[in-house]
Amino acid sequence: MSQFTESEERRELRKAVAALGAKYGEHYFYDAANSGRKTTELWSEAGKLGYLGVSIPEEFGGGGGDIGDLAAVCEELAIAGCPLLLMVVSPAIVGTVIAQYGTQEQKERWLPGLADGTATYAFSITEPDAGSNSHNLVTNATKTEDGGWILKGGKTYISGVDEASHVLVVGRTADAKSGKLKPALFMVPTDAEGFNAQEIDMGLTSPEKQFTLFFDDIRLPADALVGSEDAGLEQLFAGLNPERIMAASMGTGTARWALNKAVAYAKERDVWGKPIGAHQAIAHPLAQLHIDIEMARLLTQKAAALYAAGDLMGAGEAANMAKVAAGDAAARAVDTAIQTHGGNGLANEYGLVQALASSRLSNIAPVSKQMALNFVAQFSLGLPKSY
Repeated sequence: MSQFTESEERRELRKAVAALGAKYGEHYFYDAANSGRKTTELWSEAGKLGYLGVSIPEEFGGGGGDIGDLAAVCEELAIAGCPLLLMVVSPAIVGTVIAQYGTQEQKERWLPGLADGTATYAFSITEPDAGSNSHNLVTNATKTEDGGWILKGGKTYISGVDEASHVLVVGRTADAKSGKLKPALFMVPTDAEGFNAQEIDMGLTSPEKQFTLFFDDIRLPADALVGSEDAGLEQLFAGLNPERIMAASMGTGTARWALNKAVAYAKERDVWGKPIGAHQAIAHPLAQLHIDIEMARLLTQKAAALYAAGDLMGAGEAANMAKVAAGDAAARAVDTAIQTHGGNGLANEYGLVQALASSRLSNIAPVSKQMALNFVAQFSLGLPKSY
């Protein structure tokens, strides 16, 4: 089998997910966003069919696949006009961290719900004064005499908190010997006393909302800690490669969705006695987009394959490059599709203008394009660290 060809199983998975996505589509997604509903029906059906749990270990009800399988699901749903941000957060980040670092009891408690879609978890690292700089996190957890924890601090731009039963919180604990603060991960119930969430008014057309969180001396049991309190950055970064791979897949999916709409319109829109797609001013930007999307998809598949093979450094490099390539492609694809449609591109009925803000998000989150380029400059090119 050529290394540039996905396995037969993954290609079949893509076909099945594409069929599910076509059943719902962008109108369902926009209707949910505009009416204040969630994509509950799609999420539930995807869970029942096993698509949300493809990368969860089989012993916990999942498919036992790898992050590339989950990324394929995310991409195909985005191509159908249903880019589910919580797929990046819940099964990819939280699921990966718990599967790698959770105790057997924690895995049995939290993974099966992820696998069948009955449970949703959010992830929180970003703080108002600590965006990409995790060393400046101020959310902290103090150990109590009974072995539990008291969590205080806050987070911002946290996705899907209103749909989640728990948030995996990146806090800091004090080293027993040195007193220095180091990262630690906690599963915090969203109904815990002292947990408050405030929705951020965003210009995104999406059923999935963003929140600022406030932790006011939340009391947590000892087993809220996921992994070791001494693991530091290692377990924090365990979920970030999957996060970038998934974000890149959502970006390429959004780009393909926009390109498909632009191509269809360019074939049928007749102005000078022929379809506008016959003119190079229209055709060439679309052709270039197709090339750029395919390059981003190959980088994403490479990152997923390296991650599955255990090459975390190689996966980190490829995942950051894929994230940049896919983010650029998504933003440019939506913009080009709007331009191809002319005035119709700004009419709500054509479904493109609603995606303008979210396509820009792919260059900002989950890590900015500039921070991804910093990674490539430092680790790929050996240039001096700039931060």
